[in-house]
Amino acid sequence: MTAAPALQVRDEQEFERQPEDYKTAVRKIVRSHAVNELYGAQVFDEPAIALAPTPYAKWLTCRVAMEEYGHHVRFRELGEKIGIPMQEMTPHGKKPLSIFEFPMKTWAEFCVIKLLADMAEIIQVEDLSTCSFHPLRNLARMTMPEERFHAQFGREFCTELCKTEEGRKAVQDAIDRYFPMLPAFFGRDGSINNAQFRRFGIKQRKNEEMRVDYVKRARQLVEVELGLRLPTLPRAA
Repeated sequence: MTAAPALQVRDEQEFERQPEDYKTAVRKIVRSHAVNELYGAQVFDEPAIALAPTPYAKWLTCRVAMEEYGHHVRFRELGEKIGIPMQEMTPHGKKPLSIFEFPMKTWAEFCVIKLLADMAEIIQVEDLSTCSFHPLRNLARMTMPEERFHAQFGREFCTELCKTEEGRKAVQDAIDRYFPMLPAFFGRDGSINNAQFRRFGIKQRKNEEMRVDYVKRARQLVEVELGLRLPTLPRAA
């Protein structure tokens, strides 16, 4: 038996003709990205410009901050087209993710944030790259090269820091404190929202599947490439 073709929503006009459950699901994702891209740029990327140790590092950090603010602008613009009120796409209208509560104060901490948090974002964006709502799919594909650059930024600067004993200790300390916050980025196991996203073809994988993938990639990056230690999580991820 041939499977029925998956739902495909090609533009905002077709979006308006979809069931309310579908529209609500898409709006949740767009709203979340708009809020968190803005808040991350405000609390991590823009402040990191002052922490960057050289003009070259400041230049690249400025690029990262510009692109993160740009991601917010793109998601906000899409959100407006599909009926999300502007105030709901700011940290004042919706609480940002808890990973942004990390009290970043040093350059090494920022580099670890880019190393690990942006890799988590890549996994989320990968999952949206075949989204049934084509404007969101296209936005994910447009965003991906920049997210990869941000993760590479973190990898390269962490590698540079690890060339000295002091730098290795600073990077390891930041990993020890920040990494345990990151698996929650993927949401709860058995999430009702995630089941709805997958039913509509908006997302493809379960939260727990993405989390396992993330921890595997993080371990390869931290332990194999950097020769550091990935802290053990309180429970299996």
